[in-house]
Amino acid sequence: MLRRHTSFSPATLSVLLTMSLLGCSKANHSQLTELKTEQEPQPVVHLRVLETTDLHANIMDYNYYTGNTDATLGLARTASLIAAARAEVPNSVLVDNGDLIQGSPLGDYVAFKGLAAGEIHPVMQAMNVLNYDVATLGNHEFNFGLDFMYQTLAGANFPYISANVYCAAEQCREGVFNGDHLYPPYLIQKKAVLDTAGETQHINVGYIGFVPPQVMQWDKQHLAGKIRVESILTSAQQMIPKMKAEGADVIIVLAHSGLGQATDTPDPQAEQLAYALTLLPDVNAVLSGHSHSLFPDARYQHLPNTDISTGLINGVPTVIPGRWGDHLGVVDLTLSPSASGWQVIAATAKALPVFDHTTQQALVTADSAVVKAVTAGHQGTIDFMQRPIGYAASDMYSFLAQIQDDPTVQIVADAQQARVKSLLPTEWLHLPVLSAAAPFKAGGRRNSSNDAQQYVQVAKGELSFRNAADLYQYPNTLVAVKATGAEIKDWLECAANQFNRIDITSSAPQQLINTAHATYNFDVINGIEYQIDVSQPAKFNGRCELEDANASRIVNLSYIDATGKRLTGDAFAAQAFIVATNNYRAFTGLFAGTGSHKVILETPDTNREVLVNYITAQSKFDSATQRYLAAVQPAADHNWRLLPLQSPVTLDIRFQTQDSEIADHFVKTQQFRPMTKIKTLPTGFAEYRIDLQ
Repeated sequence: MLRRHTSFSPATLSVLLTMSLLGCSKANHSQLTELKTEQEPQPVVHLRVLETTDLHANIMDYNYYTGNTDATLGLARTASLIAAARAEVPNSVLVDNGDLIQGSPLGDYVAFKGLAAGEIHPVMQAMNVLNYDVATLGNHEFNFGLDFMYQTLAGANFPYISANVYCAAEQCREGVFNGDHLYPPYLIQKKAVLDTAGETQHINVGYIGFVPPQVMQWDKQHLAGKIRVESILTSAQQMIPKMKAEGADVIIVLAHSGLGQATDTPDPQAEQLAYALTLLPDVNAVLSGHSHSLFPDARYQHLPNTDISTGLINGVPTVIPGRWGDHLGVVDLTLSPSASGWQVIAATAKALPVFDHTTQQALVTADSAVVKAVTAGHQGTIDFMQRPIGYAASDMYSFLAQIQDDPTVQIVADAQQARVKSLLPTEWLHLPVLSAAAPFKAGGRRNSSNDAQQYVQVAKGELSFRNAADLYQYPNTLVAVKATGAEIKDWLECAANQFNRIDITSSAPQQLINTAHATYNFDVINGIEYQIDVSQPAKFNGRCELEDANASRIVNLSYIDATGKRLTGDAFAAQAFIVATNNYRAFTGLFAGTGSHKVILETPDTNREVLVNYITAQSKFDSATQRYLAAVQPAADHNWRLLPLQSPVTLDIRFQTQDSEIADHFVKTQQFRPMTKIKTLPTGFAEYRIDLQ
């Protein structure tokens, strides 16, 4: 029984007094009882759901590339938000939404050395301190192979769930066989809670988790024939009714998936489906991730049926708390008893930051218990990053990587090209080998000082593994595809969506960079020559979907063959090429010329390992003299350029890069086109004018 408070309005008290004076019959007493019941407030339960996502092994508030404390990120900081959020309410749960064990040098370090039998991964040591209730898989959990994932997750003191991942081998792990879910699809926990009357109640809290099915393409070399991943949406439609039938009062969806398109008819195989999940019956909250976005946020204020003030999409509380522990997701649910159990009668969602980028002030300090839990792993990572790998003849900074050919992209492309040439089967040796690479760290979306630090900064001289990890951020593997020249042109056309269209008739300030286009999708292809005409419309959008079939930004595209003959136009379009790239690019099929049917070479080598070995080979370390006999030459060859623009007016074309002395000097000494610094911005960026005339 629920205990009810006795509280009466003035009107009710007046009625009671009058009836008592007149004397109460049995009928009158019945009426009073009914009136009393109607006026009393019903006790409810407030349940707070806390979410971390896309931590990418960023546990400490520390930048392993610079060797400095970083107050903008890290689970150690998020943990302080978790403690404060828990203290505010009587009832709370804590969940993680995946992409946990890969993405920072700490993750690389542990994967490199491996885990001994019974050893607990530092990430899990930190999470165990915080007493998580449940977690789901992200796509990056699979990056180091299934055995490493199984061993890592076995160290968690909390359960893992995943509703759309199945075992496809004879046996995947202990007790999990062909056709079984790799981890339980969902979990219903009977949770003791306090209601607003101070009484203990029990609520059946249901959790269900999902990962993008595209993981089968991204990590094919680890997963093919071992697991299968079904549609997020179809799996949810099948299993959420089962959870409800099994007594779940509340159903919380842990979707390692971005918001996606606001449509009533989503593609079931889509990667980003959080919006679609809010449309399903019986879903009470959607905790999202994967996209590294923030929700609720003003950028989504025009999304249909969305209230960013309350964090509701289609009436369902939804949250995406950024990346790397820079935010904590908070969903507050109010539940009321009903004939069938408990029902949600009110809800809100928000994302709390660890750092105020407007004032440049830290909002919390690192949690000492989390810091203590990962002390050994943290120091091991610092030592790991110091391993020498070679010597560079010049600086490698990515401050201009989106504006002109760049040394940080060049060295990666050169390393990939050399390795693929050495591995090509005889049947492909007659074809020219190109190399596609992108600037992974080039300022992000330009939103904050955290973004302003996201540049490769590798000074000339002796290089360590820390520098290699800075140059190539992800543990992708080297893959080669076979593509025609026509496909390569469209590949580059999609990459060129990174630029806003410049109006050559306007003298008003115009921003050159389309910050909505992810920098890792600005592929540069080395081994050919081309120019980009930013006065033309984009042929494709950021997802490589056709926008204007007649548009052409890629001009003067050519290849010089082994005889010195330059191929252009139809001859270039018809030429077949081998393109060295990474597994994510090769298997997704996003860009023209990619897709599993285009792959002709898969290697077990990570792109970073290929880069390290290339730098070491180029540097020629002499063990007898303990000196480097040569140095890697990372200078850009400027095989691609922005096309000079013809205009009757003086154009004012602008871009942003880091505001620092080192960036100023790099721009001044390395600019391919004239660039002038105009102003500094509070976000840590500087605005420059580039002369394209």
